[in-house]
Amino acid sequence: MVEELLTAAVATGAAGVVYLSAAARVVKQYERGVVFRLGRLYGEVRQPGFTVIVPFVDRLHKVNLQIVTMPVPAQEGITRDNVTVRVDAVVYFKVVDAAAALVNVEDYRFAVSQMAQTSLRSIIGKSDLDDLLSDREKLNQGLELMIDSPAVGWGVQIDRVEIKDVSLPDTMKRSMARQAEADRERRARVINADAELQASRKLAEAAQQMADTPSALQLRLLQTIVAVSAEKNSTLVLPFPVELLRFLERAAQPPAGRERALEDPGPPAGRDGGPATDVEGGEDGGRPPRTDRQVPDFGRLATDPAADTGPGTGSGPAPAQVPAPAPASPPDT
Repeated sequence: MVEELLTAAVATGAAGVVYLSAAARVVKQYERGVVFRLGRLYGEVRQPGFTVIVPFVDRLHKVNLQIVTMPVPAQEGITRDNVTVRVDAVVYFKVVDAAAALVNVEDYRFAVSQMAQTSLRSIIGKSDLDDLLSDREKLNQGLELMIDSPAVGWGVQIDRVEIKDVSLPDTMKRSMARQAEADRERRARVINADAELQASRKLAEAAQQMADTPSALQLRLLQTIVAVSAEKNSTLVLPFPVELLRFLERAAQPPAGRERALEDPGPPAGRDGGPATDVEGGEDGGRPPRTDRQVPDFGRLATDPAADTGPGTGSGPAPAQVPAPAPASPPDT
């Protein structure tokens, strides 16, 4: 009898141990337990710690509440300004309602992944290339809102969405590089021109100041000499006054009387080496004729060719005065 009681007690204890091992569950701190009894949601969500369910009747599902980092596969699309790009992103989300995550959606991870890919393609089509490259914060917020709207009913909360990389075609990269280089060159030229303008204004002010105070130019010259001779070198600096250059420039210019002489060289020379004679007005237009020579008688020269012994024939100097022959008297009849 005692042996039977002991056997029954041992069997009962073994059955209790098996039952407890089948019914006992441990929910971790970052998990929540959802119990389904005969296929229906039963009771509240089990909190972390030790919990017991009915074996073969209840089924406990543990849901992880940690933040999930899900990479979004690279999506290729055309932007609003007709540029083909390839964009990939990453989504950070977590489950806030374990029961809804199990009941309302078949696989919340797959659903969030597909929604992220669809939203990313939509964002690419609505944005310009400049927005994708420079204004990513605004695009991230819009992408997060697009994914979070349907995920609320799944018991999932989108924590953050980040665009990781934007891949461009090689031709577009070269075009953008040339554009950036041209823009930098333009800005460099504008800066250089502005610097030249400011420097010219300052130099003009300095020149005006030195013109008002001539000793400032000499002080500046001495300062330049000191700056050049500060280091040990073999260069010899000799100041050359500007006033000396101006003096040499004035000395190189001919005087006014010499200029008039060069402009009016005098009467031209004649055939015999002397000055030319003007028939009507004298030598050189308005000057009186010389008294040592007379105007030849052109009427006599026309009737007597032998008398042409003036300077035009080159035979010698003309006589001072040639008398005209008297007319011949008619013969007596």
